[in-house]
Amino acid sequence: MPDAQAAFAELCSLSRQAAVLGSVSALLGWDQETYMPAGGSGARADQMAALAALVHERRTSTRMGDLIAACEGDAKLLGEADGPVAACVREFRRDYDLATKLPTDLVAELARVGSQTQEVWKAARSASDFPMYAPWLEKMVALTRRKAECYGVPKGGELYDALLEEYEPGMTSAQVGAIFTPLRTRLAAFLAEVKGKGKPPSARCIEAAKIDPKLQHEFGLFVLNAMTFDLNAGRLDTTTHPFCSGLGPGDTRLTTRYRDERFTDALYGTMHEAGHGLYEQGLPKSRGATGPLGDAFDPFGTPMSESISLGIHESQSRMWENLVGRSREFWVWALPHARKIMGLSGCTEDELYRAVNTATPSFIRVEADEATYNLHIMVRFEIERALVKGDLSIADVPGAWNTAYKDFLGVDVPDDRRGCLQDVHWSFGAIGYFPTYTLGNLYAAQFWETIRRDLPNLSGQIASGELAPLRQWLLENIHRHGKRYRAADLCERITGRPLSADAFVNYIERKIRPIYGL
Repeated sequence: MPDAQAAFAELCSLSRQAAVLGSVSALLGWDQETYMPAGGSGARADQMAALAALVHERRTSTRMGDLIAACEGDAKLLGEADGPVAACVREFRRDYDLATKLPTDLVAELARVGSQTQEVWKAARSASDFPMYAPWLEKMVALTRRKAECYGVPKGGELYDALLEEYEPGMTSAQVGAIFTPLRTRLAAFLAEVKGKGKPPSARCIEAAKIDPKLQHEFGLFVLNAMTFDLNAGRLDTTTHPFCSGLGPGDTRLTTRYRDERFTDALYGTMHEAGHGLYEQGLPKSRGATGPLGDAFDPFGTPMSESISLGIHESQSRMWENLVGRSREFWVWALPHARKIMGLSGCTEDELYRAVNTATPSFIRVEADEATYNLHIMVRFEIERALVKGDLSIADVPGAWNTAYKDFLGVDVPDDRRGCLQDVHWSFGAIGYFPTYTLGNLYAAQFWETIRRDLPNLSGQIASGELAPLRQWLLENIHRHGKRYRAADLCERITGRPLSADAFVNYIERKIRPIYGL
C-alpha cells in the first residue's frame, strides 16, 4: 500500500489525466452543437464513444481503487471530516463506486447513441416530427434504464433515484416530490389569483422591437463583461439549444440563440448560460488558484475543481438570469446601453421591468416566466420518471406531454416542436436532470435572502452596473469550495436552514402582485 500523501498526489494526477480526456470529449460535444457539418455526425458518434470508453477505463482502474483506499486509511492525511482533502477523497470514492458499476461497452454505447440521437432530434424538432425521433428516444431510454439498473435501486427507493443521484447527489425522487407537490399547489393558487383578479402588464415594448441578431449579440457581450465573465477565457456562440460547457482551465464556452423579435429571450438565455459560466470560471481549476487544496496539487480533475451538483449550478444561472436580469434595478442600468447598442426605442424602464415579469402560461420552457417555469419542470419530471418505471411508452409521450400541459399550465400544445421535442436533454440520456432546474430556482431564492443581508447596497450596485461585488460573494461562498460541501450542507451553511420553497414563493408573490395590481 503506498504512502498516503504520495497516494493522494498520484490519485489527483490520474484523475487529472482522465479529466483532460473528458475535456476533449466536451470540446467535441460543443463543436457538434455549434460548427460541425451535418455530414460529420457518424464519425463524431464513433469519436465520442471511443473517448467515453477511454475516460471510463481510466476512472475505474484498479490502481485508482487502491489509491483511494490508501487515502481513506490515513486519518492524518484526511484531517478534519469536512476538510478539503477528506471531502476530496469522499468524492473520489463516490465517483469510483458509481463508475465501476458500469461496463465500458455500455458507457461507449451511451455516448455513441447519444451523439446520433442529438442529430436526429435537431431534424425532428425542425420538422415537428416525433415519429422520426421516437425510435432513437426508445434506444436512449433503454440504455439509460440499463445504466440505472447497473447502479442499483437505493434502499427504499426506485430506479429513477439512481439517475437522479448522478446530477443531485443525495436527493431522491421522493424528496423531489415532497418539494414539488406543495410548490405546485402554491403556484397554482397564486396563478389562479393572478389570472382571475390581476391586470396583465403590456409586453408591447419587447414584442414590437425587431432587433438584428448581430446587435443582440453585441449587447449580450456588453452584459457579459459587466457580469465579469472573462471573455479572454471563454466565448459566446449560437446553437439550437443554449448550453454552457466548462471545458477546462481558461476555456468556458457559452451558447445562445437569437431571433429578431423578443430580444429579451436571447438576452436572458445569454445571462443564464453566463451564470453557469461564472461558476465554471470561479471553480479552482488551475494550480495556484485560491481553492481548498492550495498550491500543493494541481486541482483540475479533482472534486475540488468541480461543481457540487446541478441544482447548485442552476442556482447560479437562474440567479443571474432572473434575480438580477429581471429586476427593476437591472433595467435602470441596462436600458441606456440597450438604446445605444441595439437602437432600442419606445421602452421605459418600468415598461421593460413589467414586460419581463409576467405570469403567463406558455409552451416553451426556456422562454417561460419565473412564475410558471417550475410547472414546465414538473411535467418533465413526471414523464421521465414514468418512462424509467416503464409506466409510459415512448409512443405515448406526446399525448402525455400535451395532457400534462393542459393540466399544469392550462395551454393546448399546438405541435411537437413546441411540445415534447423542444428540449435536447433526453437525446443524450440526461434523464434525472430536469428536477435540478427547479431545485436551482429554490436554492437561488434562498441564497438571495442571505446575499441581500450581506450586501446591503446590492440594489444600488445593480442599478449602476456594479456587478462585481455579487460575483465576489458567489466566488467566496460557493464557487471556490468545489465539492467540499454537499448541496444540502452548503445550503444550511449559507442560509441557516434546509432547502424549501418558501423563499422562492415569497419572492415571486412580492414581485408579481404589484405588477398585476394585486
